[in-house]
Amino acid sequence: MSVILLLIGSFLCTNSISAQTDDQRIEELRQQIEALEKEAQQYRSNIAGEQAKARSLQGEISMLNNQIKNIQAQMNITSKNISKTGIEIEGIEGSIFDTQKNIDYKKDTVGRLVLDLYKKDSESLLTVLLKNRSISDFFNKIQYAANLNATLLSLIKDLKNDKDVLEDQKNSLEGKKTELEILSQKQRQQSTALSQTKTGKNQLLTQTKGQEAQYQKMLAEVERKKSLFFTELKELETKIIQGGLYILRVQAKNLPPKGTNLFTWPEDDYRLTQGYGCTSYARCGRSRGPYGGAPHNGIDLAAGYGSPIKTIGDGEIIANGKNDGWGNWVAIKHGPYDLVSLYSHLSAFEFLRVGTQIKAGQVIGYEGNTGNVTGSHVHLSIYKDFFTYLKESNGQLYFNYFEGSINPLDYLP
Repeated sequence: MSVILLLIGSFLCTNSISAQTDDQRIEELRQQIEALEKEAQQYRSNIAGEQAKARSLQGEISMLNNQIKNIQAQMNITSKNISKTGIEIEGIEGSIFDTQKNIDYKKDTVGRLVLDLYKKDSESLLTVLLKNRSISDFFNKIQYAANLNATLLSLIKDLKNDKDVLEDQKNSLEGKKTELEILSQKQRQQSTALSQTKTGKNQLLTQTKGQEAQYQKMLAEVERKKSLFFTELKELETKIIQGGLYILRVQAKNLPPKGTNLFTWPEDDYRLTQGYGCTSYARCGRSRGPYGGAPHNGIDLAAGYGSPIKTIGDGEIIANGKNDGWGNWVAIKHGPYDLVSLYSHLSAFEFLRVGTQIKAGQVIGYEGNTGNVTGSHVHLSIYKDFFTYLKESNGQLYFNYFEGSINPLDYLP
């Protein structure tokens, strides 16, 4: 008995040391993740600071460098989280193994008790009386059988409880596995964002040869192309409206009062880089303005290239596509008012088809610089009257620009 107790004590001690070691490793990783989060937050603050400055080559390069450092920090955070989750999974697997051994032992005990009861139940009354020296011995054995039966019922109950624990541990393990797979996918996305941001920085330096004058010339050319694009767009939209040549049209009904918090922000740790309407950048009424004299039909937000873009409310994807002006874009209809939110300049989509029902906060794409833009951001518009049409010259799908749009800030917290 003393040897058995010694072995059990040794086993428990080993498990305790192992658990303590895992807890220490998890705590170390947690502290490292916390430090990296603070580092990433500093880089995001630096990005916001650079965006607030007047546009210059040095400012743009500095912002890109901070974006690269931010993505690298995020990748390190994800890697640490993967390691932390892996250790937690190993711990759960160990608990499952120990629980299964305990269940197997109890199954064996139950089997032996059942066999013993069966042997006793199969004996005839005459055999029982002959095997016992006295009536007292007979009743003692009856009591023994009753105690054995109670023990059996107790073991069966314990077995059921152990099975329930095992099922809970299995579900937890499956949840951890899913979490690990999501983290791994996130790291791949961050790696792609890092690569593309570095490429963008190198292209910028190549195009400008590191000279401010060349950079300003490049910005002016982008604005010229945008102005031409929006001037042509206005003419196209007039023809579409007059001819009723819509592919899709959604009109809102019974708009709530301004200031009603209908939606949530599409990015975390964002900075608002341009508001709605006649902004200083839009230069309304001037034909050479970046939007052909029209106001800005939404708001621009930036959190860094590759940052997840989330839908601002529950709804249904009603259109998506890619065109020269807006790059990759997605439109979502939201009940009960049938307002439409639109997200453009995305670097990539999530693979969500038109007709997909989605929830507020669900990732639909990633911040980018596709279309007529110079820097990475997401453009968010909200429409009370939204429609799409085809541009015959290139076969690309477009949507209306300013008419029908409303200020997103009217319905954001």
